[in-house]
Amino acid sequence: MKVLLLNGSPRGNKCTRTALEIVAAEINKANIETEIFDIGPKAIQGCIGCGGCVKKGCCVFGENDGVNEFVNKMKECDGLIVGSPVHYAAASGAVTSFLDRAFYSGKSAFAYKPASAIVSCRRGGATAAFEQLNKYFSISNMPIVSSNYWNMVHGNTPEDVLKDEEGVQTMRMLGKNMAWLLNCIKAGKENGIDIPEQEAKIKTNYIR
Repeated sequence: MKVLLLNGSPRGNKCTRTALEIVAAEINKANIETEIFDIGPKAIQGCIGCGGCVKKGCCVFGENDGVNEFVNKMKECDGLIVGSPVHYAAASGAVTSFLDRAFYSGKSAFAYKPASAIVSCRRGGATAAFEQLNKYFSISNMPIVSSNYWNMVHGNTPEDVLKDEEGVQTMRMLGKNMAWLLNCIKAGKENGIDIPEQEAKIKTNYIR
């Protein structure tokens, strides 16, 4: 089994990655592989609703900024954790554009795989960003993994994050809970319990 962790910070090896590494270390203790995928500092094209991914099978812009690579990796993974810094009480603009296109073009790669979001902030806005990220999972048939508190760390530097004892514990428990749920799903599959039968999507328009 493998969990993919998306670092939505354009600053690389800073606070968000520090938190993701804590989570990954706990998952690894359960003999589950992890990989951290950095979106990096490059510009991320926003989704323009062109529908090209429906025809092509992947995002038409995705070879330029890693979106298609990420979706392809997700197809081979069993769980997902998305990390983002807090910018103006929201997830970073880069990770928002990245996830919009990844989930729109590759939704089947995510369905029924446990997921969780973590956010990193200096002081405020964490709960709003956390709620925003969880909406990608709740619209995609993904079980959401929780911890013993909302998944956030505080600090202006990686060193500050490590001093946030409650935040660090929250990350550790998140890693343990992700590993536990993945093992439960594995055990279920081994005993003949598969994902629910799918239904064709019903779309209701409210303008008559």
